[in-house]
Amino acid sequence: MTDLAVFLTDLGGGGAERVMINIAEGFADRGYAVDLVLAKRQGPYLAGLSSRLNLIDLAVPRLSRSLPGFVRYLRRIRPTALIAALDDANIMAILAGKLARAPIRILITEHSVVSQGARPGESLKRRLTPWLVRMFYNHADRVIAVSHGVEADLHHLGVAPEKTLTIHNPILTPALRQQLRELPDHPWLTNPGLPVILGIGRLCRQKNFTLLIRAFNEVRKQRPVRLMILGEGEERLELEQLVKALDLEDIVAMPGFVVRPGAYLPQAAVLVLSSRWEGFGNVLVEALAAGIPAVSTNCDSGPAEILTDPRYGRLVPVDDVQAMAEAILDFLRYPPPDRSLLRQRAEDFALDCILDQYSEACFGNP
Repeated sequence: MTDLAVFLTDLGGGGAERVMINIAEGFADRGYAVDLVLAKRQGPYLAGLSSRLNLIDLAVPRLSRSLPGFVRYLRRIRPTALIAALDDANIMAILAGKLARAPIRILITEHSVVSQGARPGESLKRRLTPWLVRMFYNHADRVIAVSHGVEADLHHLGVAPEKTLTIHNPILTPALRQQLRELPDHPWLTNPGLPVILGIGRLCRQKNFTLLIRAFNEVRKQRPVRLMILGEGEERLELEQLVKALDLEDIVAMPGFVVRPGAYLPQAAVLVLSSRWEGFGNVLVEALAAGIPAVSTNCDSGPAEILTDPRYGRLVPVDDVQAMAEAILDFLRYPPPDRSLLRQRAEDFALDCILDQYSEACFGNP
């Protein structure tokens, strides 16, 4: 019998996918029978999956074509609980769960501030998402938000308060602890000559790496420093052009997506999150676990719920180049914060602690 099914479109290299893998593997380590159900078996996280997970591949080219196979799976297996993540997969899980007509507890997780992503200038699909959330999410048994800011946004969109629950992301896992002990595959960090400012995330409008590059350009006018951005995405060319226009090519590296970014963190001077909006801010917890300070835009409430003390990191206004540059410079000018204090804060987002909350939501027991 399957206790838990975790449903995703694929294992693309995003933070939400990583979080759901953490949850799935955490339950499997506790002795639960866990199926990881994918619309299509692809993505960089496939290689590192635990053998304790039973991988189910619906083998369809697009999520929209997964419904018949997903319904058949649910009718046949009847897992006790089903968890999904990301808007499209959440809606598909609700539809499949209802069509299966089986006693399955349906839980969906929201990792972003939906109304922020639906602003003018975004794609039609993004702009329609709030309407879809309003139409479908109330049919889930539980809607889990990754921050109180995300939960408040869901209420604003019409999701019933009695349906919602905030559970922060489980970031500090045994796998991350191992990564933090590894050597990064880059000479700037294995043989550091200059402080390295680190950014991690998809190269897209939400993450706003343009802000980070412009702030870094101000920092380098006052101190010798380098910038490294780990990630891949549709804004690569635009960001590379900005780096070239500012004559930063020798001191900015963009090596692409990295499966094990934790190895890069301990040797960096500061981690910077420059997002326009953010549901939670996984990389901020990763920085704390590495014992390095963080600078983040004060976008929505996710980062503010992590950096609750200025000793953990600094919050700056969205799109404020000078404020971000000054916050970075402060961490370069003065002695670094107590690493043990930062690591202690990261423990609040440890897998075991968060998994207890998910266990109660899924099964009614911690």
